[in-house]
Amino acid sequence: MAGLTFTALHVPVSLSVSPINTWFPQRLYHAFLSIIMDLDLLQVTTPGLAYICLGGFVVLFSMVSLLVKEKLYINEVVLGTGFGIIIGPYLANVFTPREWGPLENTITLEVMRIVLATGLFAVGVELPCAYMKEHAKSLLIMVVPTMAFGWVVVAGIIQALFPGLNYISSLCIAACLTPTDPVTCAAITRGKFATKHVPVNIRRILSAESAANDGLAYPFLAISIYLTVETSVRTALGKWFLVGWLYQVILGTALGAVLGLLFSKLMKISHKKGFIDRESYVAQYLALSIFTIGIASTIGADDLLAAFAAGSAISWDGHFNVQTEDDVFSSVIDYVLNCGCFIYIGAWLPFDAYNSPEYGITPWKLVLLMIAILVLRRIPPLLALYKLIPEIGSWQEALFSGHFGPMGVSAVFVSNLALTRLPTPEHPPANQAQYLAATIQPIVSFIVLGSIIVHGLSIPFFSMGRGVHSRTVSLTMTWTSRNRVTVPDWVFGARSAPNTVESTAEEDVERGSTKMPQDTDESTVNTLDIASPGIAVAVEGVPGDTDSVVTRRHSRGKNDSSPELVQVEAVNNHAGQDDNQTQNVRFPFAQ
Repeated sequence: MAGLTFTALHVPVSLSVSPINTWFPQRLYHAFLSIIMDLDLLQVTTPGLAYICLGGFVVLFSMVSLLVKEKLYINEVVLGTGFGIIIGPYLANVFTPREWGPLENTITLEVMRIVLATGLFAVGVELPCAYMKEHAKSLLIMVVPTMAFGWVVVAGIIQALFPGLNYISSLCIAACLTPTDPVTCAAITRGKFATKHVPVNIRRILSAESAANDGLAYPFLAISIYLTVETSVRTALGKWFLVGWLYQVILGTALGAVLGLLFSKLMKISHKKGFIDRESYVAQYLALSIFTIGIASTIGADDLLAAFAAGSAISWDGHFNVQTEDDVFSSVIDYVLNCGCFIYIGAWLPFDAYNSPEYGITPWKLVLLMIAILVLRRIPPLLALYKLIPEIGSWQEALFSGHFGPMGVSAVFVSNLALTRLPTPEHPPANQAQYLAATIQPIVSFIVLGSIIVHGLSIPFFSMGRGVHSRTVSLTMTWTSRNRVTVPDWVFGARSAPNTVESTAEEDVERGSTKMPQDTDESTVNTLDIASPGIAVAVEGVPGDTDSVVTRRHSRGKNDSSPELVQVEAVNNHAGQDDNQTQNVRFPFAQ
Protein backbone atom coordinates (compact mmCIF):
# COMPACT_ATOMS: atom_id res chain seq x y z
CA MET A 1 0.00 0.00 0.00
CA ALA A 2 1.48 3.27 -1.09
CA GLY A 3 2.69 5.65 1.57
CA LEU A 4 2.92 3.06 4.35
CA THR A 5 6.05 1.39 5.59
CA PHE A 6 6.28 -1.46 8.05
CA THR A 7 9.11 -1.76 10.55
CA ALA A 8 10.00 -5.25 11.64
CA LEU A 9 9.78 -5.92 15.38
CA HIS A 10 13.05 -7.43 16.57
CA VAL A 11 12.47 -9.88 19.40
CA PRO A 12 15.47 -11.12 21.35
CA VAL A 13 16.42 -14.72 20.72
CA SER A 14 15.86 -15.60 24.39
CA LEU A 15 12.22 -14.45 24.11
CA SER A 16 11.40 -15.83 20.67
CA VAL A 17 10.61 -19.33 21.91
CA SER A 18 7.42 -18.36 23.81
CA PRO A 19 6.65 -14.68 23.12
CA ILE A 20 3.14 -14.91 24.51
CA ASN A 21 4.13 -16.46 27.85
CA THR A 22 7.23 -14.37 28.64
CA TRP A 23 7.88 -11.33 26.50
CA PHE A 24 4.37 -9.78 26.35
CA PRO A 25 3.59 -10.10 30.10
CA GLN A 26 6.94 -8.54 30.97
CA ARG A 27 6.33 -5.55 28.69
CA LEU A 28 2.78 -5.18 30.06
CA TYR A 29 4.01 -5.36 33.67
CA HIS A 30 6.69 -2.70 33.13
CA ALA A 31 4.23 -0.49 31.27
CA PHE A 32 1.73 -0.82 34.14
CA LEU A 33 4.38 0.14 36.72
CA SER A 34 5.47 3.06 34.57
CA ILE A 35 1.90 4.39 34.41
CA ILE A 36 1.46 4.07 38.18
CA MET A 37 4.74 5.87 38.89
CA ASP A 38 4.16 8.61 36.33
CA LEU A 39 0.64 9.36 37.54
CA ASP A 40 1.53 8.93 41.21
CA LEU A 41 -1.33 6.46 41.74
CA LEU A 42 0.33 4.33 44.42
CA GLN A 43 -0.65 5.80 47.79
CA VAL A 44 -0.03 3.83 50.97
CA THR A 45 -2.06 5.49 53.71
CA THR A 46 -3.03 4.55 57.24
CA PRO A 47 -6.78 4.36 56.43
CA GLY A 48 -6.07 2.19 53.39
CA LEU A 49 -3.95 -0.24 55.42
CA ALA A 50 -6.62 -0.32 58.12
CA TYR A 51 -9.29 -1.24 55.55
CA ILE A 52 -7.06 -3.97 54.12
CA CYS A 53 -6.38 -5.43 57.56
CA LEU A 54 -9.97 -5.35 58.80
CA GLY A 55 -11.50 -6.58 55.56
CA GLY A 56 -8.84 -9.22 55.06
CA PHE A 57 -9.26 -10.63 58.55
CA VAL A 58 -13.06 -10.80 58.28
CA VAL A 59 -12.84 -12.47 54.86
CA LEU A 60 -10.26 -15.04 55.94
CA PHE A 61 -11.90 -15.76 59.29
CA SER A 62 -15.29 -16.16 57.62
CA MET A 63 -13.84 -18.87 55.38
CA VAL A 64 -13.19 -21.09 58.40
CA SER A 65 -15.63 -19.59 60.91
CA LEU A 66 -17.76 -22.73 61.22
CA LEU A 67 -14.73 -24.86 61.99
CA VAL A 68 -13.17 -22.37 64.39
CA LYS A 69 -16.30 -21.27 66.25
CA GLU A 70 -18.43 -24.43 66.27
CA LYS A 71 -15.74 -27.10 66.45
CA LEU A 72 -12.80 -25.44 68.23
CA TYR A 73 -15.02 -22.95 70.16
CA ILE A 74 -12.65 -20.05 69.49
CA ASN A 75 -14.38 -16.80 68.57
CA GLU A 76 -13.31 -13.57 66.92
CA VAL A 77 -12.25 -12.04 70.25
CA VAL A 78 -9.12 -14.15 70.62
CA LEU A 79 -8.24 -14.33 66.93
CA GLY A 80 -8.91 -10.64 66.33
CA THR A 81 -6.67 -9.62 69.23
CA GLY A 82 -3.91 -11.92 68.01
CA PHE A 83 -4.19 -10.53 64.49
CA GLY A 84 -4.05 -6.99 65.86
CA ILE A 85 -0.86 -7.80 67.75
CA ILE A 86 0.68 -9.22 64.56
CA ILE A 87 -0.06 -6.15 62.43
CA GLY A 88 0.66 -3.77 65.32
CA PRO A 89 3.76 -1.69 66.05
CA TYR A 90 5.72 -4.50 67.70
CA LEU A 91 5.66 -6.95 64.77
CA ALA A 92 4.54 -5.91 61.27
CA ASN A 93 4.18 -2.21 62.19
CA VAL A 94 1.31 -1.81 59.73
CA PHE A 95 -1.45 -0.58 62.05
CA THR A 96 -0.27 1.68 64.90
CA PRO A 97 -3.09 3.48 66.76
CA ARG A 98 -0.76 4.88 69.44
CA GLU A 99 1.12 6.90 66.81
CA TRP A 100 -1.91 8.93 65.81
CA GLY A 101 -0.92 11.84 68.01
CA PRO A 102 -3.12 13.70 70.49
CA LEU A 103 -6.33 12.28 69.00
CA GLU A 104 -5.35 8.69 69.80
CA ASN A 105 -7.12 8.58 73.16
CA THR A 106 -10.27 10.19 71.74
CA ILE A 107 -10.40 7.77 68.80
CA THR A 108 -9.90 4.78 71.09
CA LEU A 109 -12.59 6.03 73.45
CA GLU A 110 -15.16 6.46 70.66
CA VAL A 111 -14.38 3.12 69.00
CA MET A 112 -14.97 1.34 72.31
CA ARG A 113 -18.10 3.41 72.96
CA ILE A 114 -19.73 2.44 69.65
CA VAL A 115 -18.97 -1.27 70.07
CA LEU A 116 -20.18 -1.31 73.66
CA ALA A 117 -23.35 0.64 72.91
CA THR A 118 -24.43 -1.63 70.06
CA GLY A 119 -23.58 -4.73 72.10
CA LEU A 120 -25.49 -3.53 75.17
CA PHE A 121 -28.49 -2.52 73.08
CA ALA A 122 -28.53 -5.98 71.48
CA VAL A 123 -28.36 -7.66 74.91
CA GLY A 124 -31.35 -5.62 76.07
CA VAL A 125 -33.33 -6.55 72.96
CA GLU A 126 -32.51 -10.27 73.08
CA LEU A 127 -33.50 -10.79 76.70
CA PRO A 128 -37.06 -12.14 77.18
CA CYS A 129 -39.94 -9.69 77.52
CA ALA A 130 -39.84 -7.71 80.78
CA TYR A 131 -36.84 -9.75 81.93
CA MET A 132 -35.32 -6.87 83.90
CA LYS A 133 -38.54 -6.40 85.88
CA GLU A 134 -39.00 -10.07 86.70
CA HIS A 135 -35.36 -10.65 87.65
CA ALA A 136 -34.57 -7.26 89.21
CA LYS A 137 -33.90 -8.71 92.67
CA SER A 138 -31.45 -11.31 91.37
CA LEU A 139 -29.63 -8.75 89.25
CA LEU A 140 -29.40 -6.30 92.12
CA ILE A 141 -27.88 -8.96 94.40
CA MET A 142 -25.57 -10.22 91.68
CA VAL A 143 -24.36 -6.86 90.39
CA VAL A 144 -23.91 -4.42 93.27
CA PRO A 145 -22.27 -6.58 96.00
CA THR A 146 -20.10 -8.40 93.48
CA MET A 147 -18.87 -5.18 91.89
CA ALA A 148 -18.26 -3.51 95.26
CA PHE A 149 -16.36 -6.51 96.63
CA GLY A 150 -14.19 -6.85 93.55
CA TRP A 151 -13.54 -3.11 93.45
CA VAL A 152 -12.28 -2.93 97.03
CA VAL A 153 -10.29 -6.19 96.98
CA VAL A 154 -8.61 -5.56 93.61
CA ALA A 155 -7.64 -2.05 94.74
CA GLY A 156 -5.93 -3.51 97.81
CA ILE A 157 -3.99 -5.98 95.65
CA ILE A 158 -2.92 -3.21 93.25
CA GLN A 159 -1.64 -1.04 96.08
CA ALA A 160 0.27 -3.99 97.58
CA LEU A 161 1.97 -4.77 94.25
CA PHE A 162 2.57 -1.16 93.18
CA PRO A 163 3.45 0.88 96.30
CA GLY A 164 3.80 4.09 94.29
CA LEU A 165 0.01 4.19 93.96
CA ASN A 166 -2.02 5.17 96.99
CA TYR A 167 -5.29 3.41 97.77
CA ILE A 168 -7.46 6.05 96.08
CA SER A 169 -5.48 5.73 92.85
CA SER A 170 -5.70 1.95 93.17
CA LEU A 171 -9.48 2.27 93.45
CA CYS A 172 -9.48 4.20 90.17
CA ILE A 173 -7.61 1.41 88.37
CA ALA A 174 -9.81 -1.22 90.03
CA ALA A 175 -12.91 0.63 88.77
CA CYS A 176 -11.71 0.02 85.21
CA LEU A 177 -11.50 -3.72 85.93
CA THR A 178 -14.84 -3.99 87.75
CA PRO A 179 -17.32 -4.28 84.82
CA THR A 180 -17.83 -7.54 82.96
CA ASP A 181 -17.31 -7.23 79.23
CA PRO A 182 -20.52 -8.17 77.33
CA VAL A 183 -18.62 -8.77 74.06
CA THR A 184 -16.20 -11.34 75.47
CA CYS A 185 -18.98 -12.77 77.68
CA ALA A 186 -20.85 -13.76 74.51
CA ALA A 187 -18.53 -16.79 74.28
CA ILE A 188 -20.58 -18.51 76.98
CA THR A 189 -23.98 -16.89 76.35
CA ARG A 190 -24.24 -17.57 72.62
CA GLY A 191 -23.23 -20.25 70.19
CA LYS A 192 -23.34 -24.01 69.98
CA PHE A 193 -21.37 -24.73 73.13
CA ALA A 194 -23.50 -22.40 75.26
CA THR A 195 -26.73 -23.91 73.94
CA LYS A 196 -25.61 -27.46 74.68
CA HIS A 197 -23.78 -27.02 77.96
CA VAL A 198 -24.81 -23.82 79.74
CA PRO A 199 -28.32 -23.67 81.26
CA VAL A 200 -30.49 -20.98 79.72
CA ASN A 201 -31.10 -19.27 83.07
CA ILE A 202 -27.33 -18.88 83.57
CA ARG A 203 -26.88 -17.53 80.05
CA ARG A 204 -29.56 -14.93 80.52
CA ILE A 205 -28.49 -13.75 83.97
CA LEU A 206 -24.85 -13.44 82.85
CA SER A 207 -25.88 -11.44 79.78
CA ALA A 208 -28.03 -9.09 81.84
CA GLU A 209 -25.35 -8.73 84.52
CA SER A 210 -22.59 -7.95 82.02
CA ALA A 211 -24.77 -5.24 80.48
CA ALA A 212 -25.86 -3.69 83.78
CA ASN A 213 -22.46 -3.53 85.45
CA ASP A 214 -20.87 -1.86 82.42
CA GLY A 215 -22.92 1.25 83.06
CA LEU A 216 -22.52 1.00 86.83
CA ALA A 217 -18.75 1.32 86.46
CA TYR A 218 -19.27 5.10 86.20
CA PRO A 219 -19.95 5.67 89.93
CA PHE A 220 -16.96 3.54 90.96
CA LEU A 221 -14.71 5.51 88.63
CA ALA A 222 -16.26 8.85 89.58
CA ILE A 223 -15.61 8.57 93.33
CA SER A 224 -12.00 7.58 92.65
CA ILE A 225 -11.42 10.49 90.28
CA TYR A 226 -13.10 13.02 92.56
CA LEU A 227 -11.06 11.88 95.57
CA THR A 228 -7.90 12.13 93.46
CA VAL A 229 -8.39 15.57 91.91
CA GLU A 230 -10.48 17.33 94.59
CA THR A 231 -8.82 18.82 97.65
CA SER A 232 -11.84 18.32 99.91
CA VAL A 233 -13.28 14.89 100.69
CA ARG A 234 -16.68 16.45 101.37
CA THR A 235 -16.71 18.10 97.96
CA ALA A 236 -15.67 14.85 96.32
CA LEU A 237 -18.44 12.85 98.03
CA GLY A 238 -21.03 15.51 97.20
CA LYS A 239 -20.12 15.52 93.50
CA TRP A 240 -20.05 11.73 93.48
CA PHE A 241 -23.61 11.46 94.80
CA LEU A 242 -25.11 14.30 92.78
CA VAL A 243 -23.20 13.77 89.53
CA GLY A 244 -22.07 10.14 89.65
CA TRP A 245 -25.35 8.61 90.85
CA LEU A 246 -28.29 10.97 90.44
CA TYR A 247 -27.30 12.61 87.18
CA GLN A 248 -25.24 10.01 85.32
CA VAL A 249 -26.74 6.69 86.44
CA ILE A 250 -30.37 7.56 87.25
CA LEU A 251 -30.82 10.08 84.45
CA GLY A 252 -29.01 7.85 81.94
CA THR A 253 -31.19 4.86 82.78
CA ALA A 254 -34.40 6.91 82.67
CA LEU A 255 -33.37 8.58 79.39
CA GLY A 256 -32.68 5.23 77.71
CA ALA A 257 -35.93 3.70 78.98
CA VAL A 258 -37.99 6.68 77.78
CA LEU A 259 -36.36 6.66 74.34
CA GLY A 260 -36.85 2.91 74.01
CA LEU A 261 -40.53 3.02 74.99
CA LEU A 262 -41.15 6.08 72.82
CA PHE A 263 -39.65 4.54 69.70
CA SER A 264 -41.41 1.24 70.45
CA LYS A 265 -44.77 3.03 70.43
CA LEU A 266 -43.87 5.01 67.32
CA MET A 267 -42.80 1.89 65.43
CA LYS A 268 -46.00 0.05 66.39
CA ILE A 269 -48.11 2.96 65.11
CA SER A 270 -46.04 3.14 61.92
CA HIS A 271 -46.34 -0.63 61.50
CA LYS A 272 -50.14 -0.54 61.82
CA LYS A 273 -50.33 2.15 59.15
CA GLY A 274 -47.94 0.27 56.87
CA PHE A 275 -45.24 2.95 56.92
CA ILE A 276 -42.30 0.80 58.08
CA ASP A 277 -40.73 -2.29 56.59
CA ARG A 278 -38.79 -5.16 58.17
CA GLU A 279 -35.39 -3.78 57.20
CA SER A 280 -36.10 -0.56 59.07
CA TYR A 281 -36.79 -2.52 62.25
CA VAL A 282 -33.44 -4.27 61.99
CA ALA A 283 -31.67 -0.96 61.35
CA GLN A 284 -32.74 0.19 64.82
CA TYR A 285 -30.10 -2.12 66.31
CA LEU A 286 -27.45 0.29 65.11
CA ALA A 287 -29.34 3.55 64.60
CA LEU A 288 -31.20 3.76 67.91
CA SER A 289 -28.18 2.66 69.95
CA ILE A 290 -26.02 5.39 68.37
CA PHE A 291 -28.82 7.94 68.72
CA THR A 292 -29.20 7.09 72.42
CA ILE A 293 -25.51 7.33 73.30
CA GLY A 294 -25.29 10.55 71.32
CA ILE A 295 -27.97 12.21 73.43
CA ALA A 296 -26.71 10.71 76.71
CA SER A 297 -23.06 11.63 76.16
CA THR A 298 -24.04 15.14 75.04
CA ILE A 299 -25.84 15.90 78.29
CA GLY A 300 -23.19 14.04 80.35
CA ALA A 301 -25.37 11.07 81.41
CA ASP A 302 -24.34 7.40 81.54
CA ASP A 303 -24.51 6.49 77.85
CA LEU A 304 -23.85 2.76 78.33
CA LEU A 305 -26.69 2.30 80.78
CA ALA A 306 -28.87 4.41 78.48
CA ALA A 307 -28.15 2.08 75.53
CA PHE A 308 -28.95 -1.03 77.60
CA ALA A 309 -32.13 0.54 78.99
CA ALA A 310 -33.24 1.54 75.49
CA GLY A 311 -32.74 -2.00 74.21
CA SER A 312 -34.67 -3.48 77.13
CA ALA A 313 -37.51 -0.95 76.78
CA ILE A 314 -37.95 -1.23 73.02
CA SER A 315 -38.52 -4.98 73.33
CA TRP A 316 -40.56 -4.82 76.55
CA ASP A 317 -43.81 -6.03 74.95
CA GLY A 318 -42.19 -8.35 72.38
CA HIS A 319 -43.31 -6.45 69.27
CA PHE A 320 -39.79 -5.48 68.26
CA ASN A 321 -38.61 -9.08 68.76
CA VAL A 322 -41.37 -10.38 66.50
CA GLN A 323 -40.45 -8.04 63.67
CA THR A 324 -36.72 -8.84 63.85
CA GLU A 325 -37.09 -12.59 64.48
CA ASP A 326 -34.62 -14.75 62.52
CA ASP A 327 -32.99 -11.74 60.89
CA VAL A 328 -29.21 -12.05 60.71
CA PHE A 329 -28.31 -8.47 59.82
CA SER A 330 -27.90 -7.44 63.45
CA SER A 331 -25.57 -10.40 63.99
CA VAL A 332 -23.53 -9.35 60.97
CA ILE A 333 -23.18 -5.82 62.37
CA ASP A 334 -22.16 -7.20 65.75
CA TYR A 335 -19.66 -9.59 64.15
CA VAL A 336 -17.93 -6.95 62.01
CA LEU A 337 -17.77 -4.43 64.87
CA ASN A 338 -16.32 -7.02 67.24
CA CYS A 339 -13.66 -8.06 64.73
CA GLY A 340 -12.62 -4.46 64.12
CA CYS A 341 -12.66 -3.60 67.82
CA PHE A 342 -10.41 -6.44 68.94
CA ILE A 343 -8.02 -5.95 66.04
CA TYR A 344 -7.78 -2.37 67.25
CA ILE A 345 -7.18 -3.49 70.85
CA GLY A 346 -4.46 -5.91 69.75
CA ALA A 347 -2.61 -3.18 67.89
CA TRP A 348 -3.24 -0.69 70.73
CA LEU A 349 -1.67 -2.79 73.54
CA PRO A 350 1.45 -1.00 74.93
CA PHE A 351 3.83 -3.95 75.33
CA ASP A 352 6.84 -1.72 76.00
CA ALA A 353 5.09 -0.26 79.05
CA TYR A 354 4.76 -3.65 80.73
CA ASN A 355 8.34 -3.34 81.91
CA SER A 356 8.60 0.13 83.44
CA PRO A 357 10.74 -0.09 86.60
CA GLU A 358 10.52 3.68 87.10
CA TYR A 359 6.81 3.19 87.89
CA GLY A 360 7.29 -0.13 89.68
CA ILE A 361 5.68 -2.04 86.79
CA THR A 362 7.33 -5.36 85.97
CA PRO A 363 5.99 -8.41 84.09
CA TRP A 364 5.96 -10.71 87.13
CA LYS A 365 3.90 -8.22 89.13
CA LEU A 366 1.39 -7.95 86.31
CA VAL A 367 1.09 -11.73 86.03
CA LEU A 368 0.61 -12.02 89.80
CA LEU A 369 -2.07 -9.32 89.66
CA MET A 370 -3.83 -11.18 86.85
CA ILE A 371 -3.95 -14.42 88.83
CA ALA A 372 -5.21 -12.67 91.95
CA ILE A 373 -7.97 -10.91 89.99
CA LEU A 374 -9.14 -14.16 88.40
CA VAL A 375 -9.40 -15.83 91.81
CA LEU A 376 -10.66 -13.02 94.08
CA ARG A 377 -12.61 -10.54 91.95
CA ARG A 378 -15.92 -12.41 91.47
CA ILE A 379 -15.76 -15.98 92.72
CA PRO A 380 -15.88 -15.36 96.53
CA PRO A 381 -18.94 -13.02 96.52
CA LEU A 382 -20.92 -15.23 94.14
CA LEU A 383 -20.16 -18.33 96.20
CA ALA A 384 -21.38 -16.46 99.28
CA LEU A 385 -24.53 -15.03 97.68
CA TYR A 386 -25.68 -17.63 95.15
CA LYS A 387 -28.41 -18.99 97.47
CA LEU A 388 -30.12 -15.59 97.23
CA ILE A 389 -30.08 -15.76 93.41
CA PRO A 390 -32.74 -18.20 92.12
CA GLU A 391 -31.14 -18.41 88.67
CA ILE A 392 -28.00 -19.95 90.18
CA GLY A 393 -28.95 -23.32 91.60
CA SER A 394 -25.70 -24.73 92.98
CA TRP A 395 -22.21 -23.79 94.05
CA GLN A 396 -20.88 -25.27 90.81
CA GLU A 397 -22.98 -22.79 88.84
CA ALA A 398 -21.83 -20.01 91.14
CA LEU A 399 -18.21 -20.99 90.52
CA PHE A 400 -18.84 -21.08 86.77
CA SER A 401 -20.55 -17.68 86.83
CA GLY A 402 -17.79 -16.23 88.99
CA HIS A 403 -15.07 -17.40 86.62
CA PHE A 404 -16.76 -15.97 83.53
CA GLY A 405 -16.39 -12.29 84.31
CA PRO A 406 -14.14 -11.28 81.40
CA MET A 407 -12.54 -7.86 81.08
CA GLY A 408 -12.19 -6.40 77.62
CA VAL A 409 -13.79 -3.56 75.69
CA SER A 410 -15.42 -2.06 78.79
CA ALA A 411 -12.11 -1.95 80.70
CA VAL A 412 -10.36 -0.20 77.80
CA PHE A 413 -13.25 2.26 77.53
CA VAL A 414 -13.29 3.15 81.24
CA SER A 415 -9.49 3.52 81.39
CA ASN A 416 -9.54 5.93 78.44
CA LEU A 417 -12.45 7.78 80.02
CA ALA A 418 -10.39 8.16 83.21
CA LEU A 419 -7.51 9.67 81.22
CA THR A 420 -9.80 12.43 79.95
CA ARG A 421 -10.30 13.54 83.57
CA LEU A 422 -6.67 13.23 84.68
CA PRO A 423 -3.78 15.63 83.97
CA THR A 424 -1.20 14.83 81.32
CA PRO A 425 1.69 13.07 83.12
CA GLU A 426 5.15 14.58 83.20
CA HIS A 427 8.33 12.57 83.45
CA PRO A 428 8.77 12.00 86.32
CA PRO A 429 5.18 12.57 87.57
CA ALA A 430 4.79 15.69 89.70
CA ASN A 431 1.94 14.36 91.85
CA GLN A 432 -0.27 11.34 92.49
CA ALA A 433 -2.77 12.28 89.77
CA GLN A 434 0.00 12.32 87.14
CA TYR A 435 1.41 9.04 88.50
CA LEU A 436 -2.04 7.49 88.12
CA ALA A 437 -2.34 8.82 84.56
CA ALA A 438 1.04 7.25 83.66
CA THR A 439 0.25 3.80 85.11
CA ILE A 440 -3.46 3.20 84.54
CA GLN A 441 -3.27 2.03 80.93
CA PRO A 442 -0.27 -0.33 81.25
CA ILE A 443 -1.92 -2.14 84.17
CA VAL A 444 -5.43 -2.23 82.70
CA SER A 445 -4.32 -3.25 79.20
CA PHE A 446 -2.24 -6.17 80.52
CA ILE A 447 -5.23 -7.47 82.52
CA VAL A 448 -7.40 -7.12 79.40
CA LEU A 449 -4.88 -9.15 77.38
CA GLY A 450 -4.74 -11.82 80.08
CA SER A 451 -8.54 -11.96 80.34
CA ILE A 452 -8.93 -12.34 76.57
CA ILE A 453 -6.53 -15.27 76.62
CA VAL A 454 -7.92 -16.98 79.74
CA HIS A 455 -11.65 -16.44 79.18
CA GLY A 456 -11.45 -16.70 75.41
CA LEU A 457 -9.74 -20.11 75.62
CA SER A 458 -11.70 -21.43 78.61
CA ILE A 459 -14.45 -22.87 76.42
CA PRO A 460 -12.03 -24.89 74.24
CA PHE A 461 -10.36 -26.12 77.43
CA PHE A 462 -13.67 -27.14 79.00
CA SER A 463 -14.73 -28.70 75.71
CA MET A 464 -11.70 -30.94 75.62
CA GLY A 465 -12.21 -31.93 79.25
CA ARG A 466 -16.01 -32.12 78.94
CA GLY A 467 -16.25 -30.57 82.36
CA VAL A 468 -18.72 -27.67 82.54
CA HIS A 469 -22.25 -28.60 83.65
CA SER A 470 -23.33 -31.21 81.20
CA ARG A 471 -22.09 -33.93 78.94
CA THR A 472 -22.87 -34.97 75.42
CA VAL A 473 -25.53 -37.68 75.38
CA SER A 474 -27.24 -39.53 72.61
CA LEU A 475 -30.99 -39.43 72.15
CA THR A 476 -32.49 -42.76 71.18
CA MET A 477 -36.02 -43.12 69.85
CA THR A 478 -37.85 -45.82 71.78
CA TRP A 479 -41.42 -46.78 72.62
CA THR A 480 -41.05 -46.85 76.37
CA SER A 481 -42.17 -44.89 79.39
CA ARG A 482 -38.73 -44.87 81.00
CA ASN A 483 -37.39 -41.31 81.37
CA ARG A 484 -40.28 -40.16 79.27
CA VAL A 485 -39.75 -36.93 77.33
CA THR A 486 -42.57 -36.03 74.97
CA VAL A 487 -42.69 -34.86 71.40
CA PRO A 488 -45.71 -32.94 70.08
CA ASP A 489 -48.79 -34.32 68.37
CA TRP A 490 -47.77 -32.98 65.00
CA VAL A 491 -45.31 -35.88 64.73
CA PHE A 492 -48.33 -38.12 64.11
CA GLY A 493 -49.56 -35.90 61.30
CA ALA A 494 -51.56 -33.24 63.12
CA ARG A 495 -49.67 -30.18 62.02
CA SER A 496 -49.79 -27.12 64.24
CA ALA A 497 -50.49 -23.72 62.72
CA PRO A 498 -47.35 -22.58 60.84
CA ASN A 499 -47.84 -18.91 61.67
CA THR A 500 -47.57 -19.11 65.46
CA VAL A 501 -45.02 -20.01 68.07
CA GLU A 502 -46.62 -21.37 71.21
CA SER A 503 -45.20 -21.97 74.67
CA THR A 504 -47.09 -24.09 77.19
CA ALA A 505 -44.27 -24.62 79.64
CA GLU A 506 -43.57 -20.96 80.38
CA GLU A 507 -44.94 -17.66 79.20
CA ASP A 508 -41.76 -16.12 77.81
CA VAL A 509 -39.74 -17.54 75.00
CA GLU A 510 -36.12 -16.61 74.56
CA ARG A 511 -36.84 -14.06 71.89
CA GLY A 512 -40.16 -12.26 71.68
CA SER A 513 -43.66 -12.99 72.87
CA THR A 514 -45.41 -16.33 73.10
CA LYS A 515 -47.18 -15.90 69.78
CA MET A 516 -45.13 -14.64 66.92
CA PRO A 517 -46.33 -14.28 63.32
CA GLN A 518 -43.98 -16.01 60.95
CA ASP A 519 -43.85 -17.01 57.33
CA THR A 520 -44.75 -20.57 56.50
CA ASP A 521 -41.22 -21.26 55.32
CA GLU A 522 -39.72 -20.51 58.71
CA SER A 523 -39.34 -22.93 61.58
CA THR A 524 -41.84 -23.28 64.39
CA VAL A 525 -40.79 -23.60 68.00
CA ASN A 526 -42.84 -25.56 70.51
CA THR A 527 -42.01 -25.75 74.20
CA LEU A 528 -43.83 -28.68 75.78
CA ASP A 529 -44.55 -29.79 79.28
CA ILE A 530 -43.22 -33.16 80.32
CA ALA A 531 -46.71 -34.42 81.07
CA SER A 532 -48.00 -33.87 77.53
CA PRO A 533 -48.82 -37.07 75.60
CA GLY A 534 -46.80 -37.96 72.56
CA ILE A 535 -43.95 -40.04 71.27
CA ALA A 536 -41.51 -41.01 73.97
CA VAL A 537 -37.85 -40.20 73.61
CA ALA A 538 -35.45 -41.95 75.94
CA VAL A 539 -32.64 -39.63 76.97
CA GLU A 540 -29.69 -41.66 78.09
CA GLY A 541 -28.01 -40.19 81.14
CA VAL A 542 -30.76 -37.66 81.88
CA PRO A 543 -32.91 -38.14 85.02
CA GLY A 544 -36.55 -39.06 84.55
CA ASP A 545 -37.75 -35.79 86.11
CA THR A 546 -36.43 -33.66 83.28
CA ASP A 547 -38.51 -30.48 83.27
CA SER A 548 -39.13 -29.84 79.62
CA VAL A 549 -38.15 -30.44 76.05
CA VAL A 550 -37.74 -27.72 73.46
CA THR A 551 -38.26 -28.90 69.88
CA ARG A 552 -37.51 -26.89 66.81
CA ARG A 553 -39.42 -28.16 63.80
CA HIS A 554 -38.14 -27.28 60.36
CA SER A 555 -41.16 -27.15 58.05
CA ARG A 556 -41.23 -28.85 54.68
CA GLY A 557 -42.95 -28.25 51.43
CA LYS A 558 -46.55 -29.28 51.04
CA ASN A 559 -45.82 -32.33 48.89
CA ASP A 560 -42.57 -33.25 50.60
CA SER A 561 -42.82 -36.70 52.16
CA SER A 562 -39.29 -36.83 53.55
CA PRO A 563 -38.81 -37.19 57.31
CA GLU A 564 -39.02 -33.95 59.24
CA LEU A 565 -35.88 -32.72 60.98
CA VAL A 566 -36.56 -31.98 64.62
CA GLN A 567 -34.08 -30.52 67.11
CA VAL A 568 -34.79 -31.80 70.60
CA GLU A 569 -33.27 -29.96 73.56
CA ALA A 570 -33.76 -31.53 76.99
CA VAL A 571 -33.67 -28.84 79.69
CA ASN A 572 -33.06 -29.79 83.31
CA ASN A 573 -33.17 -26.97 85.84
CA HIS A 574 -32.70 -28.98 89.02
CA ALA A 575 -29.90 -28.02 91.37
CA GLY A 576 -26.73 -29.86 90.58
CA GLN A 577 -28.15 -31.41 87.39
CA ASP A 578 -28.45 -28.47 85.04
CA ASP A 579 -27.98 -30.18 81.70
CA ASN A 580 -29.07 -29.09 78.27
CA GLN A 581 -28.74 -31.75 75.60
CA THR A 582 -29.53 -31.12 71.96
CA GLN A 583 -29.92 -33.72 69.23
CA ASN A 584 -31.32 -33.62 65.72
CA VAL A 585 -33.84 -36.41 65.11
CA ARG A 586 -35.82 -37.19 61.96
CA PHE A 587 -39.44 -38.23 62.43
CA PRO A 588 -41.40 -39.82 59.57
CA PHE A 589 -44.53 -37.87 58.74
CA ALA A 590 -47.69 -39.94 58.95
CA GLN A 591 -50.06 -39.08 56.14
